[in-house]
Amino acid sequence: MIRINDNIAIDEKNIELDFVRSSGPGGQHVNKTSTAVQLRFDVAGCEELSEEVKRRLVRLAGKRMTVRGELVIDARRSRSQDQNRKDAMERLALLIEQASRPVKVRRKKGPSAASRRKRIENKRKRGDLKKTRRTVSDY
Repeated sequence: MIRINDNIAIDEKNIELDFVRSSGPGGQHVNKTSTAVQLRFDVAGCEELSEEVKRRLVRLAGKRMTVRGELVIDARRSRSQDQNRKDAMERLALLIEQASRPVKVRRKKGPSAASRRKRIENKRKRGDLKKTRRTVSDY
């Protein structure tokens, strides 16, 4: 079990780790070792997550979600396979943590009292300015 927070712990059977060759600089080391980690997390099959958290996780994951409902995280920042594995797990935990937080509902609010006063004051000043532009006979 992988503990995400006090309420959520993920079973390791939902996580699959594949080790692939990393790209980029590194010469012979990169060409002969499989240090990059490709983590696959079965979101659809995970029983520990509620449906609401799963929906938020899918939305947060974006392009990292597959058609089969798997979240794919590629970790290749380090030359070490162990470091990349830890990085992938941390990124998964962070995503699940973000998805588990309830979305704050935005309530539409009207303008503040100060902004209303400022608006009325500006309207009055603009009206006074326009009054000075009138001809003398209009008074």
